[in-house]
Amino acid sequence: MGDVLPLLMGGFETALQPQNLMFAFIGAILGTLIGVLPGIGPAGALAMLLPIVLNLNPVGAIIMLAALYCGAMYGGSTTSIPAQRRANRHPW
Repeated sequence: MGDVLPLLMGGFETALQPQNLMFAFIGAILGTLIGVLPGIGPAGALAMLLPIVLNLNPVGAIIMLAALYCGAMYGGSTTSIPAQRRANRHPW
């Protein structure tokens, strides 16, 4: 139980590096831009940008894919809220 706090701090240290924050920002912006397009959901956004992410380091790639997924989920609701229509169905 005593090893949890150092491991948690190490995870935050890795996630808050400027390079990883840049990957998160780019992923969220691209996910939002792709999520706004009709018919392209988060799975389509991940599939389209997977070749780009394969050239990154593993930590940056996972951070970018997670931000891309969140941005695509948010982008789908961007057009559905003003139109008062239902967005993509959530799996939960």
